[in-house]
Amino acid sequence: MKNVGIKISIITIIINIILFIFKLGAGILGHSQAMISDAVHSLSDVLTTFLVIFGLAMASKNADQKHPYGHERIESACGIILSFCLLLTGLGIGYLGIINIINYQNLQVPTLLSLMAALVSVLVKEGMFHYTIYYAKKLKSTSLKADAWHHRSDALSSIGAFIGIFFSRFGHPILDPICSLLICVLIVISAIQIFKEAISQMIDTACDEKTNKAILKIIEEANENIVIKDFKTRIFGNKIYIDALVATDGNMSLKEADKIVMHIHDVVEEKFKEVKHCNIHIIPNE
Repeated sequence: MKNVGIKISIITIIINIILFIFKLGAGILGHSQAMISDAVHSLSDVLTTFLVIFGLAMASKNADQKHPYGHERIESACGIILSFCLLLTGLGIGYLGIINIINYQNLQVPTLLSLMAALVSVLVKEGMFHYTIYYAKKLKSTSLKADAWHHRSDALSSIGAFIGIFFSRFGHPILDPICSLLICVLIVISAIQIFKEAISQMIDTACDEKTNKAILKIIEEANENIVIKDFKTRIFGNKIYIDALVATDGNMSLKEADKIVMHIHDVVEEKFKEVKHCNIHIIPNE
């Protein structure tokens, strides 16, 4: 997971640096505040991706004496930091948009260069979103998912910039900074969603109902002679922990009971790769 995630992040950094230079130049030469705001957003992507690399590297470390449950929550913590970086980026863009709306008399009409730059940015950033989200889901990585949505918010930002620049060229230059405000709102919404998901992983939230039912079904099918008395799941970082209490024949030997427990444990972890710990406790059935 670590090597693949870091490789994706490095590719992301290189593309975002190129996009930042391209969009900043197009925004300045093309007289577009929306495009300059969009360039700043791409620069923030570069900075936050370094945080993703750090989170992936730390989360993949093996458990040790000081951290017996592993380091997965470091990645969730990075997701929280990423959400705040995204929030500050959005608010900064919104602030610049308000300033330019107040001083709209001094606004220049954006050129065709900035319009084309916005279109290129939309296509590139949407492609980066699909590329990153694919591996984020495959690797069950919170920080990669946060970075993917950062790409999507940048694509939405570029769409807003394109619309603002397009109408500004038809005699409505104030629409350029107004679109900066819309970009601000989209980025802030993305930041809140990322924050909520990362926080849920930090406070031992249970798995969703669909996942719980799937795990329960596997446990029930693993041995037809058991009865599930209690069942709990919790998400620790990007991993799942399971605690189950099952009842079976009280006359069964300890060796036989232990065989059932180990079989359930192995089946669950084989079917759900994201399960890191499966604790099955067995009691006599009354």
